Amino acid sequence: MTGTTPAAPFNAGDYKSRMTRAAHTAADAGLAGLLIAPGPDMVWLTGYTPTAVTERLTLLVLAPGRDPVLIVPTLEAPDAEKADGAAVLSLRDWTDGTDPYAVAADLLGKSGRFGISDNAWAMHLLGLQKTLPDTSYASLTDALPMLRAVKDAAELELLAAAGAAADSTFEEIRKVPFAGRRESDVGHDLADLLRRFGHDQVDFTIVGSGPNGANPHHEVGDRVIQDGDMVVLDFGGLKDGYGSDTTRTVHVGPPTAEEREVHDIVRAAQEAGFRAVRPGAACQEVDRAARAVITDAGYGEFFIHRTGHGIGVTTHEPPYMIEGEKQPLVPGMCFSVEPGIYLPGRFGVRIEDIVTVTEDGGRRFNNTTREMVVVG
Repeated sequence: MTGTTPAAPFNAGDYKSRMTRAAHTAADAGLAGLLIAPGPDMVWLTGYTPTAVTERLTLLVLAPGRDPVLIVPTLEAPDAEKADGAAVLSLRDWTDGTDPYAVAADLLGKSGRFGISDNAWAMHLLGLQKTLPDTSYASLTDALPMLRAVKDAAELELLAAAGAAADSTFEEIRKVPFAGRRESDVGHDLADLLRRFGHDQVDFTIVGSGPNGANPHHEVGDRVIQDGDMVVLDFGGLKDGYGSDTTRTVHVGPPTAEEREVHDIVRAAQEAGFRAVRPGAACQEVDRAARAVITDAGYGEFFIHRTGHGIGVTTHEPPYMIEGEKQPLVPGMCFSVEPGIYLPGRFGVRIEDIVTVTEDGGRRFNNTTREMVVVG
């Protein structure tokens, strides 16, 4: 990604509100402040995406009661000034040959515990620790896992639009030939369709045919899709700055009774996971509901991943629908519900929708059929 302004239609006031809320949330969690590296956290908080992420320190510093400050290399400052959120923060630039950690030290103080972006470079964290030995740091996922989890009305509209675009992609891809073509050919078709329906960034196009479908993250290969194959299609990316991610499993020609049965079990598990979505329920309850259906059908050992992950300005973020995650669901949270069964050497089935928590349950952002679809 290049440029400084995200596609999402947010203004300086929106970013100011986010930065203020983040700083106060950090204080409530006992943190002295937040250190935000380039990536999804910075995009969400400021609207700024550096033209290049390099070894040069770029860091947003947030603390309650203080104006937000963005530390940038001098050569990046002109671009940073153009970001929508730049109007409500101060820029502190540093030039090559000077010590960027000394700039950060002036803002942080000599001690304190700070939250830091998960994707911050290790060399930058080590540089801060060397300059400020009495400070300590916690990853944002551990310290503030819900920082970006609850979406406002504008974000929900963008996620719904991204989901609808992914649905349109599926409706078109089911019309193309599968048998006799490589997985990579169908993957290219998926990417082209996502772009046709408005995606400015395609993050993944998984096409797992036959035995390759038993690998949840197979992506694409040169295997030629054959008549009689089950094919897992998992695809998504960013549209107007917000993510899509959906999975449907199709069959080339008529399925066997076993294949249809496995598909029906996964479909029932996905429905159970969706129906477990309600305010106040723990994230793990969604995983438990979906997993129970698959386990009761005798396929528990073949469901080998969590039931879901959050989505927003990136396609994978907190919260996670997994055993042990007791974070309660809150209206506005958005995440996938994607159980699967993977039979090694044979085939796999996965069905995935993006879901948001509403005041009285859940709402799907993906609405294509979850029935078995037969393709040619």
